[in-house]
Amino acid sequence: MFDSLSKNLQGLFKKLSGQGRLSESNIDEALKAVRLALLDADVHFQVVKDFLEKVRAKALGAEVVSSLNPSQVFVKVVHDELVELMGGAGRRSLNLAPLPPSVILMAGLQGTGKTTSSAKLARRLKEDGQRVLLVAADLSRPGAVSQLKTLGDGIGVEVIQAQGTEAPAALAKRAREEALTRGFDILIVDTAGRLAIDDALMNELKELKAGVRPHEVLLVIDAMQGQDALETARRFHEAVGVDGLILTKLDGDARGGAALSALATTGKPIKFVGMGEKTEALEPFYPERMAGRILGMGDVVSLVEKVQQTVDEEKARELSAKLHKDKFDFNDFLEQMQQISKMGSLTDIMAMMPGMGALKAKLPENLDESRIKRFMAIIRSMTAKERRLPQIIHGERRKRIASGSGTRVEDVNTLLRQFEQMKKMMKTMKKGKRGFGIPGMSIPGMPFGS
Repeated sequence: MFDSLSKNLQGLFKKLSGQGRLSESNIDEALKAVRLALLDADVHFQVVKDFLEKVRAKALGAEVVSSLNPSQVFVKVVHDELVELMGGAGRRSLNLAPLPPSVILMAGLQGTGKTTSSAKLARRLKEDGQRVLLVAADLSRPGAVSQLKTLGDGIGVEVIQAQGTEAPAALAKRAREEALTRGFDILIVDTAGRLAIDDALMNELKELKAGVRPHEVLLVIDAMQGQDALETARRFHEAVGVDGLILTKLDGDARGGAALSALATTGKPIKFVGMGEKTEALEPFYPERMAGRILGMGDVVSLVEKVQQTVDEEKARELSAKLHKDKFDFNDFLEQMQQISKMGSLTDIMAMMPGMGALKAKLPENLDESRIKRFMAIIRSMTAKERRLPQIIHGERRKRIASGSGTRVEDVNTLLRQFEQMKKMMKTMKKGKRGFGIPGMSIPGMPFGS
């Protein structure tokens, strides 16, 4: 997300760092570059205009402390305004009823990922200890009901479906009564979408809203919509009222301007972001953390949270002991790759590491998730002895491993070379030298944490 914006802004700040002080002329020059970077990221021109006016006013009034250079001061101003543009510091929690059930109405155009987001949100709330019920009220799109049922079964959440010719509003109202009598905490209603906004869609949503009286209306926006996201957000907000946004497909969007435009249009906060297809790939949105990622400052807090969610502390301690004894083998390497895969995209992980944003662009091959899967297949094709003693893997063994894993001998050789590089890196780390990494984890093809 925001890859082009991040790259352009970081280049600007590097250029500005050579200036002796902040002046009106170099601020104006910098703002021109910021303007181009934001427009290139597909942020709406009016949003850009308002943003630059605020940045200029604050930058002109900013004092350059002796310990800071103009670039650092300007970065802080831009960072603070990005945070404000994205809703202010902290995250916005869901509006839940004082007495259950709380009703959440999911709205959005067809193809934005609304049904998947409904299941993702249900999973997150269930993991938070809530009893959740899903309602398949999208009766327009073929396959929508069965899709939600499949997703619900996968996360262990019940899905209420229409009976006979039951209309969406009647279905949602019945589901609300059932949630109340059966003691559910939250009811999530997946509604119909269209390829474009029309009166039929809006009337159906208005009828649904009147029938179930939701405590939260979440608009699902595809981050790859670009400028269309602004008009979509405006029309939905005017018609049914929006309490918050869920932005989807951020893992596949290089620009991300839709996020800033949609938020600025509705004045409603982004509450969650979708970072992949899996049902666990829904994250709370923290404006200050995202601003840090855009400006290349990283997002250590989110990184630590991801590690805590996926890394077994006891296994991490065992791994640390092995590292110090130089007994790290392919069994350990396989376990590390499995844990990294659970954390999501390697590109996203690197974006959370301070100073790694620029490096990731130089290492595209090392960030290829398919390469991780290939390495895992190769290790699984090894015998128990070969995993423990990589030094015995020669000639015929390499051919057998490649054949068994559906890879090439060259791939096996690459993995073995990387493993040896890791061993050398660990010896360096034992002498007190450290590189970038994740506590308790190693990323293949990169410097490693301990």
